[in-house]
Amino acid sequence: MKCPYCGYEESKVIDSRPTDEGARIRRRRECLKCSQRFTTYEVVETVPIVVIKKDKSRESFDRNKLLAGLLKACEKRPVPTEILEKIVDEIEIILHNSLEREVTSMRVGELAMERLKDVDQVAYVRFASVYRQFRDINTFMDELNKLLQEKK
Repeated sequence: MKCPYCGYEESKVIDSRPTDEGARIRRRRECLKCSQRFTTYEVVETVPIVVIKKDKSRESFDRNKLLAGLLKACEKRPVPTEILEKIVDEIEIILHNSLEREVTSMRVGELAMERLKDVDQVAYVRFASVYRQFRDINTFMDELNKLLQEKK
């Protein structure tokens, strides 16, 4: 494994442990040249999930892109990054466990919103406003009214 600090290609594993219910293995490594420590994750290679976007173009599912969207929605909100990573993990597991290898961006967005609604309602509305492309204040108010109805 190449050291991210000095680029040396030899390192030793200091600690290994399973994460995400055994879906990944987290390894702490130490560079044999500069002695810096870093973390790597091993993931079983799977068939990639293809996301069909609104414009009908296709791209591989990118967990980092989903996480970035969730982070943006939760900006300046008291939501720990670990919770957002768990949401992304859950969505990724759901997508991999489905028999479909192609999924619409609508499905990915809906899965994210379902989970975000339970974590932080302000972040949920932010995510929904971008995801559902609210065009005016009425569509925004409709979504807020739905939240208020669910709360009652």
